[in-house]
Amino acid sequence: MDQEPAAQPGVNRNEFVRSLSTGLRVLESFSATEPRLTLSDVARRAETSRATARRMLLTLVHEGYAYTDGRFFELTPKVLGLGQGYWSGRGWHELLQPSLGELSGKLGESCSAALLLGDEVMYVCRVHTRRIMRIDLGLGTKLPALATSMGRVLLAGLGEEALEERLRTADHRAYTSRTVTDPTRLREIIAGVRATGYAVVDEELEDGLRSVAVPVRDAAGNTVLALNTSLSAGRESAQESLARTLPDLQRCAAAVEDLIRSLGEDVRRLTVPQGL
Repeated sequence: MDQEPAAQPGVNRNEFVRSLSTGLRVLESFSATEPRLTLSDVARRAETSRATARRMLLTLVHEGYAYTDGRFFELTPKVLGLGQGYWSGRGWHELLQPSLGELSGKLGESCSAALLLGDEVMYVCRVHTRRIMRIDLGLGTKLPALATSMGRVLLAGLGEEALEERLRTADHRAYTSRTVTDPTRLREIIAGVRATGYAVVDEELEDGLRSVAVPVRDAAGNTVLALNTSLSAGRESAQESLARTLPDLQRCAAAVEDLIRSLGEDVRRLTVPQGL
């Protein structure tokens, strides 16, 4: 136990801080699949003694990076702030790619994130599995907000005055025979999205295309992004699609919200990737 790791090439052993190395291994002991660990679990995973693991864990608790109920330890969202210097200089695509990649892997479907720009949504991140749309989606692609699940989620996050302005100025085009174009009906749908916290659009933008979307909110509760998954409408009912995808979409949104909150005011510096 408490074996000192070998210093990396180019690192003088006299400059190597053993306690910091052990502390980092303690942090790395926790994972998404096992977020709550006992002292013995951490000592074993970090390859250190129980006494050393205990000191490290209690230090993390004191500094607000961990919580304990007396038996189990778990990390707090404050640990996300440790990567603030790395993340704060990056755009939405770099920030969201890991989370969307994991979500896409779980669902086996293409997943995207978008911002609201006027009457349209603009894609800022996308993980592609198979092509089910005629449109070739990529970063910077814009689609009508009213006819898309992410658009309806983002519109639901607006105040009434701003929403009415979008409904007044938007192009109420029918993209398929199922596209909802009536402003009164659209108001009802968006009110439903506000109430439920998700949107399902079924073959309104393209025949055979269904999508489910959820909001991502900042620390003040404002909707800043929408996440969605796109799938073929013919494989299952809309209710089956919702039941299959919504829990993972919500978990992904919660993880992104933690990341956004950890950045604090630096989140305002996030920019659309270059070239859009």
